[in-house]
Amino acid sequence: MNMDYSLYLVTDESVPTNQLLRVVGEAVEGGVTLVQLREKRSEGKVFYEKALKLKQFLKENYAHIPLIINDRVDIALAVEADGVHIGQKDIPVTAVRKIIPESMIVGVSVSNVTEAKEAEKNGADYLGVGPVYWTKTKKEKEALPEGTLEEVAKSVSIPVVAIGGLKVHNIETVRSEYVAGIAVVSGIMQAENPREAAEAYRKSWCD
Repeated sequence: MNMDYSLYLVTDESVPTNQLLRVVGEAVEGGVTLVQLREKRSEGKVFYEKALKLKQFLKENYAHIPLIINDRVDIALAVEADGVHIGQKDIPVTAVRKIIPESMIVGVSVSNVTEAKEAEKNGADYLGVGPVYWTKTKKEKEALPEGTLEEVAKSVSIPVVAIGGLKVHNIETVRSEYVAGIAVVSGIMQAENPREAAEAYRKSWCD
C-alpha cells in the first residue's frame, strides 16, 4: 500500500467506538490520509475489538486509508493492520521486524537525531517526531527545542511526521521540504465538525 503521510490522524481513546467510527469517517472525508488507533490504557480485549471494528469500517468504506496500531504488535497482527507504531520504551524495531509480515510498516516515535538514525538503521519505515509543541496527550514530555524537527528530518532518508500540539494556526512553523506530514489528535478528534477540521488542516498544510 502506498503511504501518504500528509495528514495523519491519531485517535483519542476517550472516544467510544461508535463515535470513533463516525469521527474517523468524517475526518477521512475531510482529507485525512492515514489513521493510527492509539489506546494507552485499554485492556487487550477492548483494544482488539475496537481495532477490529475500525479495520472493518475502513476496509468497507475507505479501503485506501491505512490503519496503524499504536504499540501493540499482537493486535496489529490479529486484525491485519497495515502497520504498527512504537515508542522508545516499546519492543525494538529489529524485534518487531522478526514477527510481522514484510507488507506491514513500522513507525517509531523519536525526539532527537540519535534516536532517528537508530530507528532508520534498524528498519523503521517512517518516524513520528515530537512533541513539536506541548500537548495534553503527552503531558510528561516537553516540547522539542526550536529547529529540532528539521534537524531530525534532514538526518534521515525515511518520511518524517511532525506531531504534538499542532493547530491550524501553527502548522506554518513545521512546514518543510523534509517533513512528509503532520499528525493530529485532539484538533480533529475533539472538533465539533471533524470533516471541517480535517479540511482546514489539509488546506493549511498543502497551501
